[in-house]
Amino acid sequence: MTEADDLLPADPARRRRLGATAAWMMLASLGAGRAQAGRTGTTPALAFTPVPMTVEAPLAVPPGYTARVLYAWGDATGQAAVPPWRSDAVPTPAEQTLQAGMHHDGMAFFPLGGRGVLNGRHGLLALNHEYTDERLLHRDAASLAGGARTAEQVARSQAAHGVSVIEVQREGKGTDAPWSVVRPSRRARRITANTPMAVAGPAAGHALLRTAADPEGRRILGTFANCAANATPWGSYLTCEENIQGYFEPPAELDASQRRWGLQAGGRGNWARWHLHDERFDLRRHPNEFHRFGWVVEIDPHDPTMTPVKRTALGRAVHEGAATGVSKDGRAVVFMGEDARFESIYRFVSRDRIRPGGFAANRDLLDHGTLSVARFDAQGRGRWLALTHGQGGLTPENGFADQGEVVIRTREASDRLGGTKMDRPEWTAISPVTGEVFVTLTNNAQRGKPGLPGADAANPRAPNPTGHILRWRHGGDLAAETFQWDIVALGGGETAGDAFSSPDGLTVDPFGRLWVATDGEPMTAAAPGERLWLPRNQLLACDPVAPGGVTMRRFLVAPPGCEVTGPVITADGRTLFLNIQHPDPGWPAPGGRPRSATVVVTKDDGGVIGG
Repeated sequence: MTEADDLLPADPARRRRLGATAAWMMLASLGAGRAQAGRTGTTPALAFTPVPMTVEAPLAVPPGYTARVLYAWGDATGQAAVPPWRSDAVPTPAEQTLQAGMHHDGMAFFPLGGRGVLNGRHGLLALNHEYTDERLLHRDAASLAGGARTAEQVARSQAAHGVSVIEVQREGKGTDAPWSVVRPSRRARRITANTPMAVAGPAAGHALLRTAADPEGRRILGTFANCAANATPWGSYLTCEENIQGYFEPPAELDASQRRWGLQAGGRGNWARWHLHDERFDLRRHPNEFHRFGWVVEIDPHDPTMTPVKRTALGRAVHEGAATGVSKDGRAVVFMGEDARFESIYRFVSRDRIRPGGFAANRDLLDHGTLSVARFDAQGRGRWLALTHGQGGLTPENGFADQGEVVIRTREASDRLGGTKMDRPEWTAISPVTGEVFVTLTNNAQRGKPGLPGADAANPRAPNPTGHILRWRHGGDLAAETFQWDIVALGGGETAGDAFSSPDGLTVDPFGRLWVATDGEPMTAAAPGERLWLPRNQLLACDPVAPGGVTMRRFLVAPPGCEVTGPVITADGRTLFLNIQHPDPGWPAPGGRPRSATVVVTKDDGGVIGG
């Protein structure tokens, strides 16, 4: 393979400016070319010894590998000095804005240095902090009784949400050198539920986004409930706002859209209680504030002064997943899942082509284009249905005044067009080798119950307590209107190899191998009348195009009580980053307060992960 660095100009300043885009575009075009030409050769074999589910170690990887905690809740980002973590201490809200937030989730790696995207030794990690455990955060359960909160507790909780950007590098020159967080770092940053955000796309300035504090509807404070994430080919970070409904105090009577989003009358479901000291979260006073969340947010990780942007053209949803690829003619293509029962899968295709020059040259790329919802038909065929105002019944007569209202009410628009209602579509990933797109369907125990949808071709089990993984192909062009799909694997022990349940996090490594993280209950149903004992969540790998079908291999068994999420493998294939979310007490430090953490896994001989 040609080094990405060989494609860049000699001038150092120009190299820095163009490097990220050139490298990413090179890899994307290689993947697209292979997909169009048909798969050649074979995927490198997965040669590790699978980890048994009965392993006793709290965090277990195969022989010949080492897993280390890199960045845990409360660790300094590197922006400024803060007191070191103490299990018996509570950070001030100001300190928490300089520390890792709670419950690490989606993540992406952005290489630094002269070799562009192929540099696997130094880079930036951007990662989400999805939510807080208020009892752990404040260490004062009695004060939370009856839903009470102090102003300081609300400020601390808001500071523990959002995104971290940290600088990481391998110490020393050896292939087995350990990773560490660089401190201090001028690149480090924390984004919280109070960080100013810009709004762009068709909903910017819309009447449904205007509030008393922001009468123009173009400046929003904060991002929260950030779940899955991804890197774009132009080097930015897309973070997805997911379960926002638990952060607002609803009115006494809900409208149809609020009910569609799962708000509950009487304040049931408002676990955050921020409205007690931050009135914008009280929908009885500020009903439009709810519309200002549920978006995909774009961040330039290389610029800590950049104002994050909510990209409304990508639609408003319980966003989980924003895998971004390149169409045959060079446009951006974003695939998104919505993690809720009977919700849909979406695609956005940009109007314009990706330009050289990184984020600066593509800062409005995601503001213009076509948002579509997937319809999975029988016989493995499917179609993207455009959510465009004036088409398919998305008209003023049906409650859609303009494109801004279409994207604000994406769920209702999808219902009208007939998007397929899926079993909690979560992470999406695009193979750099074949161009195939994958999605995890975590589970749906409600499918088939009275009054609810039953099984269909793409969701073949009713109920579906253990989930499945689905993929589709666009015939060499990610922007094609039609696709072919199939089911890669079924949870619950129905697929060959190691059993899994509730697939969630997802990535495809540089060699085309699929890595799947799980988020399931300790015991799940394998089949009617049977029980499958999976006491802990895990990370598995497979060759998705293996002759004879997929065989799952268990690479990691996680600490009890946790979810495995955010898997990222560097472009050189030698480092795996992943997140451990909400572990039981005693991890990562025995006897200490449990802390979500980023873990880095390397092979002891410096080789490729999984090889």
